[in-house]
Formats: sequence, structure tokens, C-alpha cells
Amino acid sequence: MSTKDDIFKNESPWGSNPGGGRGDGNGSGERRQPPNIDDLIRKAQGSVGKIFPGGKGSNKPIILAILILIVLWGLSGLYRVLPDEQGVVLRFGKFVKTTQPGLNYHVPFPVERVLTPKVTKVNRIDVGFRSASDSGRSSGVGDVPEESLMLTGDENIVNIDYSVFWVIKDAGKFLFNIQSPLETVKTASETAMREVIAKSKIQSILTEGRSKIENEVTTITQGILDEYGSGIQVTQVQTQKADPPDQVIDAFRDVQAARADRERSKNEAEGYANDVIPRARGEAEKILQQAEAYKKEVVAKAEGEASRFIAIYNEYVSAKQVTQERMYLETMEKVLADIDKVIIDKNSGSGVVPYLPLPEIKKKSQ
Repeated sequence: MSTKDDIFKNESPWGSNPGGGRGDGNGSGERRQPPNIDDLIRKAQGSVGKIFPGGKGSNKPIILAILILIVLWGLSGLYRVLPDEQGVVLRFGKFVKTTQPGLNYHVPFPVERVLTPKVTKVNRIDVGFRSASDSGRSSGVGDVPEESLMLTGDENIVNIDYSVFWVIKDAGKFLFNIQSPLETVKTASETAMREVIAKSKIQSILTEGRSKIENEVTTITQGILDEYGSGIQVTQVQTQKADPPDQVIDAFRDVQAARADRERSKNEAEGYANDVIPRARGEAEKILQQAEAYKKEVVAKAEGEASRFIAIYNEYVSAKQVTQERMYLETMEKVLADIDKVIIDKNSGSGVVPYLPLPEIKKKSQ
């Protein structure tokens, strides 16, 4: 008679046929039943027994459960880091490494655990003032003079409020290198702002120099945080207000108004000077050019007269009589050019005196 183990060993994996019969090789016979769960468990226990020889049969389910728990424990080390996070792996509480977004693995608890702080969230710290939510007020903004009052490079006092915006650059350094990130960022930015304000003049701070101050404060603050290994990235420093102290703001505004009047008068004077001076220079240049032209005209005329005199003299030397007559006729022509002339021929004999009215004849011819 076969034992229970022999029957379990010779039995088909899908169980025996109904009634204990077996089908023949050509597929005849009755259909096989589904596998028996108890039989499968016994087979699994047999396999475990081979792995752990000498164990009692009553301990096999416990061992199987332990194996399953070990597998589940190992799978518990899988973790996911979202796109806006960084994974910080701690081994027995000590920082080990930083992991990037995606599916990652660490040795399961209690050996290692993971923190996933948000690293893309933009944080804000206000220096010199507190908003209504921070100060507990129902509305408005509360000023903090001990943070906002600063000494300028020209020995004035300015009341400046600003905000610092920052994100986490390295989550591991952020969590373990600095004890109080908010206070660290605030103190570093206040140090940087006081350094920049101490090198600037109040007029530049209140007007066109704000953007330059913001850029310098951002650079200096980032340098301080990098020296601390804070894992923080400063994205922007934004000035909210830059005014004189409240106690002297009225007097300062009067000074500003006086400066504005001075600048306006100065600009008007410069505009008048820019209008008159070019015109006077133009007139002076015109006179100089006219004088230069007159000079050239007189010199040229004199040179021409001298050349003409020399030419006439040379002709006079060559033909004295002819030249004298010519000069006489030319002179008489100039003298008598604008005089009414009448020709009377006294040698025409007795009787009517011959009369030739030349001006009348000239008028008729015209």
C-alpha cells in the first residue's frame, strides 16, 4: 500500500481524474480537476524543507512567512521623487546622498530613510517690515526700524524695506548644514544690504540706483550662503520702499523740491545759453567771412589796377603819342558819359549854326 507522500509525489500537478482513474495517452477519459490549494502549499513546504533540511514540518509555514516578509521589506526600499522634489537619503540618521526625481531605491527602514523636500517652491523673506499675515495685524504693513534704518555713504540715514526670494538648491546641505535657514537668509541679506548702502549716496538710493543695489545685494548674499554651504539659491532681491526716516521726511521733501527747482533753473539757463551762444558764433563767423571776402576783393582790385597801370605804362613807353590820345579819349568818355551833349560845328560857315542834339536822338532811337 502506498504512503501519503508517494501518492503526493506520483500525482499529476493538476490533480487526479474523478474516481481515481487516469486518461489514456490519446486524450480519452474524464477531464482533470483544478489544482488543490492544500496540495500546492504542501509542495511549497517540501521545497522549503529541502532548503532548510532538518526543520520540523510545523515550522515550515513560519519560514515561508518570514521569506515573504523579507521580500516585502526589501521592496519597501523603492521610493519615488517628484519633479519638484529632491530625495535626501539618511543612513541611521546621517546624511548619505541626494537623489534626483524619478524612481529610486534605498536600504529599507530602519537602516535608511528618505526625506523629499520641495526644491522648486519660491520662498520669501521680508526685511525691514512685516506683512499683515506675519505681524498679526488685520491689515496694513508693520515697519521694523531696527532692520530698515541704514547709514548711507554720504552720512545720511535711509529707511529701506526689501524682500528676498530664494529656493532650495541642494536639499541635503539645506537640511543639515544650517540650523535655521530662514534666519540665515535674513541675516545674510541684511549684512549685504548694509554693506551696499554704506557705499552708496542717498540720492542714488532714492532714485535711479535701486536696480544696481538689488543686483549687488543678490550677489553678496549668495556668496555668504555659499560659504556656509547652505544649499540655498537666491533668485531675487526686490526693494519695496526707500525713503528718509519718518521724522525728517517732510524736511527732506522740501530739500528735494529745492533741488528740483535748482535743476529746472539750471536747465533753463543752459537752454538759453545753447540758443544764444550758437547764434552769436554764427554772427561772428558771418562777419569774419564778409571781412575776408572784402579783403580779397580789395586786394584783387588793387592788383588788377596795378597790372593795368603797368600794361598802360608799357604801351606808353612804346607809343607815347598814341597812348596819350587813347588815355585822353577814355578819360573824356568817362567824364562825359552822364552829361547831355550838343555838338556845334563852328567851322560850318555863316548862316544857321549846325546843331546836333545827341540826347534827343538817343531818346528817339530808344
